[in-house]
Amino acid sequence: MLGLPRTSQGGKIMKQSRRNFLKFAGLSAAGLCLAPTAAALASGGGGGKAHAVVNDNSLHAKRWAMVIDTRKLNTEEAIEALAESCHQIHNVPTIDSKQNVKWMWSGTYGETFPEQENNFPSEAQEKNRFPLLCNHCESPSCVRVCPTKATFKRPDNIVAMDYHRCIGCRYCMAACPFGARSFNFMDPRPHLDMDNINKKFPTRMRGVVEKCNFCVERLAVGELPSCVEKSAGAIVFGDLQDPDSNVRKALRENFTIRRKPGAGTEPGVYYII
Repeated sequence: MLGLPRTSQGGKIMKQSRRNFLKFAGLSAAGLCLAPTAAALASGGGGGKAHAVVNDNSLHAKRWAMVIDTRKLNTEEAIEALAESCHQIHNVPTIDSKQNVKWMWSGTYGETFPEQENNFPSEAQEKNRFPLLCNHCESPSCVRVCPTKATFKRPDNIVAMDYHRCIGCRYCMAACPFGARSFNFMDPRPHLDMDNINKKFPTRMRGVVEKCNFCVERLAVGELPSCVEKSAGAIVFGDLQDPDSNVRKALRENFTIRRKPGAGTEPGVYYII
């Protein structure tokens, strides 16, 4: 059979569609060459950095960790003061109890350490309150279940978030054994004092999960986390992999426990009891 020239209307449409496709593919490829820079400026994605380092004095560690001395920090008022500072710096909204967005809060001994609870606790144990926050685990279950890599573990073991990637599936909330994540069921911005927000830190939107980030934006400019600075020595922060660090010194000299060891996540927050 002799080949016939493709002169049908369908053939012309097919050729035109193919040309348009190739043109679009070429533009897309060019865009991908520029995308990494734009993405890095936006948030760091899931590539291991949550914020760009913008200061030569930035603090570094192989494994950031925190030690909380509950002998010094054990009242609702003291913990609330630290939480208020944290929330102000990170533009965390204050909404009614139906949507309690929180990065730091307090709990009883039983809420904090359900696996170590005594049937007959002391009066002090029943009275004391304990600060709660994201534990920045060595094996974070939240990272494993996130379908978009919106939550990821940085090389320094901080469990970070890319709010742009979060699709609000809340798998991370279900996977976290510590209840450390909050979901914005409504737009949080109307509940912020927009004239006094921290313009150096992004606000979030409806349908996004958020949590403590160990103040990565402060570490990037050489500052310790807000709660550490304002705790009057009750919270110690440093490199768990450095034998000479202040956290290792605190662990050597004191008896400490971690939350829910049976979950197997290896939390990065220790409590001196």
